[in-house]
Amino acid sequence: MRFKGPNGPTGSASSTPVNVTRHGLHRTGDDTDYVAVEEPLEIRIEGRAVAVTMRTPGHDLELAAGFLLTEGVIDGADDITAIAHVDDPSNPRGNTVDTRLASGVEAARRSAADRSLFASSSCGICGKESIDRVVLNAPELTKTLTVADPIFLSLPDKLREAQDVFEQTGGLHAAALFDTEGSLEVIREDIGRHNAVDKVIGWRLEQGEVPIDDRILLISGRAGFEIVQKALMAGISVVAAVGAPSSLAVSLATKSGLTLIGFLRDGRFNRYA
Repeated sequence: MRFKGPNGPTGSASSTPVNVTRHGLHRTGDDTDYVAVEEPLEIRIEGRAVAVTMRTPGHDLELAAGFLLTEGVIDGADDITAIAHVDDPSNPRGNTVDTRLASGVEAARRSAADRSLFASSSCGICGKESIDRVVLNAPELTKTLTVADPIFLSLPDKLREAQDVFEQTGGLHAAALFDTEGSLEVIREDIGRHNAVDKVIGWRLEQGEVPIDDRILLISGRAGFEIVQKALMAGISVVAAVGAPSSLAVSLATKSGLTLIGFLRDGRFNRYA
């Protein structure tokens, strides 16, 4: 698989200046601030719209590829023959990505990208059925990573130091892949934490290196059901979050054998599964 054309934003940036009035005890005045850009990305398969996600422009092709992998539409890079931004007069800002699948991808997986395959915690219908479905469809975790506590504890500072757009806006989530020695491989930022996860997974997919059974996934916020689901579909066996996990995330991690770390900050963490 080759990404066709620019993988970054087309006609957009990750942040934009806005006028603000700053209020304080001793001073009030007009100023300029930078906020994270939020725009829709329409993901298509061979011209058919299958999903729209609100994201921060940048690394859109990674996002689309990662989404198709974590939703069970593709198994690897060989399932995609081309992926690119497309021109659409009704959506002129480069907010449409189209994908052409290999002829060997069966119809059942082609139709799975409408998000009916998995329910997410945001839709309010997750439960035991969704957990069982993920465990049934996700590839079995065959590799267990051993990570020393000091390595885990070193990761949040490394993540924070690499968050360039967050430093400017304070409004983006981050996802990153680290090896077991704590070295950063790739980081992506997005207004949606699930989009950031799809972007790092899409980056590894482009390298032809999935399943991702040799890396720790670290996210800057909480770990919900959808984050653990996406990790499992990509073959990731260790997920660490700066924030809290949800009950369904813990249940899914426990049932699938995934290591789930939460509240990884301030020199401590909890191991939930």
